[in-house]
Amino acid sequence: MVAESGAGARGRSFAGHRDLKAYQLAYELAMDIFKTSRTFPEDERYSLTSQVRRSSRSAAANLAEGYRKRQYPNMFVSKMADCDAEATETQVWLDFARDCGYLSPQHYARLMTGYEELGRILNGMMGKPGSFTPR
Repeated sequence: MVAESGAGARGRSFAGHRDLKAYQLAYELAMDIFKTSRTFPEDERYSLTSQVRRSSRSAAANLAEGYRKRQYPNMFVSKMADCDAEATETQVWLDFARDCGYLSPQHYARLMTGYEELGRILNGMMGKPGSFTPR
């Protein structure tokens, strides 16, 4: 389904950010949230709906930006940390969506599992930024 990233990236050549497992997962989760949030009540449009969409999309966008800055390990790590922060913010909005009754427990669990996996991948990427440096 998705290409390897993180510690297993050494020696692997990526054509771009879309080849990264982390990006693919972040994008997939953001699209799931977009589709799901269409069912949120109208009165949540400018609060919960826009916030959860923004933070989930920002996680994917920060990954793409960070990948472009991979020749500068400190900048790469900083953007991956930004991505992780946005993913964590998304989890908070999902907590609200669940507790307000907008997400089923099963869907919530599936999204949380995805964001936990994304966090593990990002942690690996931040721990070995040299694996992503262009050769």
